[in-house]
Amino acid sequence: TYYKNVADVEFDNTKGTKLAENTRFRFKTFGFPIEAEITEFEAPKGDQPGRLAWHGWAEGDAETRLDVIHAWLIEDLSENRVRILTQESQIGKPAVALHEDPTDPMNIGHQDWLRGLAATLLKAKAGK
Repeated sequence: TYYKNVADVEFDNTKGTKLAENTRFRFKTFGFPIEAEITEFEAPKGDQPGRLAWHGWAEGDAETRLDVIHAWLIEDLSENRVRILTQESQIGKPAVALHEDPTDPMNIGHQDWLRGLAATLLKAKAGK
């Protein structure tokens, strides 16, 4: 719900729509169907940041295959603030094409994703 560049989200091994450790899921983003699995899932605790990471892939030939790792560190800060650090690695010709696109859709999409995630986290934090 916090990222508008995603469609057709389906979960394989969990009930509901919330991510959890080892969750397997599928979605489409930037027009590509991605299979994914949560590889790290740890909530922030005290001074320790939370960690969320998933490995995703799109099967296909040399022109369409993708392999992606996306990770976030999520820190609860004072004064109802949150800090999110993210890093992503992408391998495949579709990733290269998005990187070389002068309209910068990947960075713009990821910035939207971060804004949505931050808003969702702050809303949940305020509701505690």
